This record gives sequence, C-alpha cells and structure tokens, in this order.
Amino acid sequence: MEKNRTIFHRGYGLALLSGILLTVSFPSFNIFPLAWVALVPLLLFLYDSDTKTAFKAGFLFGTVYFFGTTYWIYHSLNKYGNIPFIPSLFIVLLLCLYLSLYPAVFSSLYSSFIKRMNIPSLFLVPVLWTTLEFFRSYALSGFPWSSLGYSQYLFQPFIQIADMTGVYGVSFLLAAVNGALVDILMLRRKQKERPLASFLPTYSGLALLALTLIMTFAYGFYRLYQHREGHSVKVAVIQGNIEQDKKWDPAYQQSVLSAFRDLSLAAAREAPHLIVWPETSVPFLYGSDKELTSRLLSFEQQLNSYLLFGSVLFRDSESVKGYTNSAILLDKNGNITYIYDKIHLVPFGEYVPLKPLLFFVNTLGAGIGDYVPGESYIKAVTPFGSFGTLICYEIIFPGLVRKFFVKGGDFMVTITNDAWFGTTQGPYQHFSMAVFRAIENRKPVVRAANTGISGFIDSNGRIIGKTELFKRTYMTREIRTDTKVSAYTKYGDIFSYLNIVCFLLLLVGKKNRDIGRRCNAFTE
Repeated sequence: MEKNRTIFHRGYGLALLSGILLTVSFPSFNIFPLAWVALVPLLLFLYDSDTKTAFKAGFLFGTVYFFGTTYWIYHSLNKYGNIPFIPSLFIVLLLCLYLSLYPAVFSSLYSSFIKRMNIPSLFLVPVLWTTLEFFRSYALSGFPWSSLGYSQYLFQPFIQIADMTGVYGVSFLLAAVNGALVDILMLRRKQKERPLASFLPTYSGLALLALTLIMTFAYGFYRLYQHREGHSVKVAVIQGNIEQDKKWDPAYQQSVLSAFRDLSLAAAREAPHLIVWPETSVPFLYGSDKELTSRLLSFEQQLNSYLLFGSVLFRDSESVKGYTNSAILLDKNGNITYIYDKIHLVPFGEYVPLKPLLFFVNTLGAGIGDYVPGESYIKAVTPFGSFGTLICYEIIFPGLVRKFFVKGGDFMVTITNDAWFGTTQGPYQHFSMAVFRAIENRKPVVRAANTGISGFIDSNGRIIGKTELFKRTYMTREIRTDTKVSAYTKYGDIFSYLNIVCFLLLLVGKKNRDIGRRCNAFTE
C-alpha cells in the first residue's frame, strides 16, 4: 500500500511538471525551448508504470496541459454567454477532460509497448503522440488547438518542414527528441539488464534522429533564404476595436461605421491595393438593410481600393437558407466581385451540434449566432492577385486551408473577431497558428482582427508586422506573393497517414507478441 501511494505521488508530480512545462511553451509565455524536454518527466514515470497507472498519469498531464492552454474559453462564456464565473470554468474543465483522454491513451499505450516490445522511445513516442494529435484534430468536429508543433512558431529554421508535413511533422520531431532523451537517460539502467547488442536499435535511432534534425535545419535555412517568384501587393488591415457587447446594438451602428470609415480613409492615403476589415465588421445585414448598404457602397468608392469585409448575410435560395458568416469583396466601383461563406462553423458558437439532443443549449447557440455553413472553397480573383479568405476559427485547420490553394493562389486573408477572449492567451495563440498556415502553403497571410491581433506574415512564416490588442488602429504593409505550390498543399496529410499506418502496425505487432507469449506460457 505504501509503495503504491509513493508511486502515485511520484507520478502526480512528474505528470504535473510535464503539463506545466508544456503549457509555458505556448503563447503568450513563449518559452518554446521547453517543449523539447517537456514530455521527459512524464515518460520517465510511464517507463515503470502499469497501463492503469499510466492512463491516470496521462489524464492528469492532459488536464493540466489543456486547461493551461485553453482556460481562456471561460471569458466568452462568462462575459458574453451570461454564464457565471465558476460554471464557465467548469464547462472549460469538461472540455479539457475530454481532450485529456488523448494523452491518457498515449500514456497507456506507451507504457504497454515499452515493456513488451524492444522499440526505442525515440520511435515509439512520436508515432503514438502524433497519431493521436491528428485524430484529435478531426474527431467530433475537430479541436486542433494546442498541438505540440504550434509551440515552435517563433523557431523559424525548425518549422520550415511544415510545407511538406504540416504542423504534425513538427510535433513528430519534438516528440522524437523527448523520446530520445528518455532513451539516453535509461541507457545505463538498461545496460545492466540486457546485453549490449539489444541497444543497437537505440544507437542507430539516435544517429538517425541526429541526421534528421541536421537535415531539418539545413532545409529550414535554405527555405528562409530561397528566392521565390512573386510580386508585391500593398494591403491595409483595419482594427476597429469595437466592444463585443455594443457591436450589434442599433444605437452604436453609426459609431461603428464611423470608426471603420475614419481608419479606412487614413489607410487609403497610402494607396493600398486592398483594405481588409475584420469578421462581421459591419453592424447590419449587408444587402438586407438597404439604407446602410447604400451608405457603405458610397463610402467605399472614395477609397480607390478594393475592400474586403466580414458581414452576416441572409440567404434564401434552394441551396442555402438562413444566415451565413461571410466575407464580401467590393471593387473600386463598389461592385461585389466575391462572396465567401464560412465553411467550418464553431460548435456552440455559430451552431448547435446534435440540436435535437442538445435542445437545452439552443438559447445559447441562437444568442451567439445560428448560421448555415458554406460549401465552396472559392478564391477572390483581382488585378493584384488571387486569395482565399479564412474566417476566424477556420485558420486553425490545415486540411481546410490547403484546399483553397491546390490550384494555385497568391496569398491568404484571415478575418476574425477575437474580442470574445479579452486579454487572455487566446488571441496570441490564434495568431501564432496562422504562421504555420503560411509555411504549409507558402502563402503570405494578411490578418484583420476586430480587437487584435492584426498583422502580416510572409510565406516563410516570419511576422512582418502586428498590432497590439484592444487598440483602434490600422496597419499597411507590402506583402510579396509566392507562386509556389507546396508539397503539403498538393498532397495534404500524407505524412500523418503514414504515421497512422505505423501506429496500426505497432498495434498489430503488440497483439501478435501478446498471443505468442500466451501460447508459450500454455505449452510450458
């Protein structure tokens, strides 16, 4: 009993430590080197744990990790969803408990495999971790937030491989390094238990990992300083800094429009090709409210620039019936040249999943917004280039973003309203994820956010300008388009699929070995 209690407390401490180390690797702490060692304490404990204890330790680690990186969701529930502070935190905790199942399963599998199969951790850890991370990105509508690779968004030479593997390749290498460190730390103990020849997979694996890291950094520096074809486009982003609880109040319509008008006129003096307003930046139904629509069109013709803005539209056609969260592009004469309807809606924010079963949250869903999804991955085509538009949440889905650029394109625009998350870590994390979309598709990113962070990211993932949170301002930059169609854009998540194959082979190998052991035990 005393031994079990000691193991539990030791596991609690190591799992807790790993969760904290990983949490502070992400924005806005940004201590990203810690991600290279954050999993080591947990893995060392799992080495000697049974699968049940490992599951509990992984679950605890995941709870700390995910609550530490997604706690900010409470802010929108509390301030704008009218849910009291404690219940809003409890709802976030429930989400984190679900997300924690993935590291719990990882921990259980790792503990089981490391005892039964002579596979080094540097191979085992990345395959298990990255496969489950990929599943989490798609299961139940998907929640790819806090993927391990995102912690490295500032480490430019290392993350350039994302144009081949996506962010999951960066997660894979980070997990491999953590696994390799465990192998090194455990070598002395294992040498006393096994013959030296049994460590050949570990030694060869360490050499292979070292070579892979050298090649990764060499490729990164090559991409960072490579000349690629493209042309310059001047773009202005407008950050209106409109308070969320006043945004749709009819009494504030004129002040909202005045804020965007004044900032746009100031930006227009720099003669940008394109001016970008944030998600749902116009405080009315564009096209349905004839008077305000007419005023916006008259104003836009004074800018002598194209204007992209977010608006809620009411659609009543055979294919689409209801409200859409959309992006609209007007040319210099005020003509609509492009409309994109948001495809991936936010569960419980823009629609209620399983509505017949979850009827009791209908009021919350309708209050925040009840939209129908778009279906077309359409790009805007202009004299200064073509671009796809991602609205808010969509920028965090690599597989969705790449579909806009399979047949080419010049840059991407993302419009969002992160006022929901206040001054928490949420807006910083959201911005950082756009860095990977730029690298994966080799397309510069233009980001307009209502309260920030707005900014520009080049096709190498370098941040070339960004605004402060909750500041009414605008920013103009020249971006350089990139004509390259990356391997990730062209072929998608092949790396992740190969990783899943390895994962399945591990499961089959473990099952066969377990059967073999049972047969040997029976014959004896």
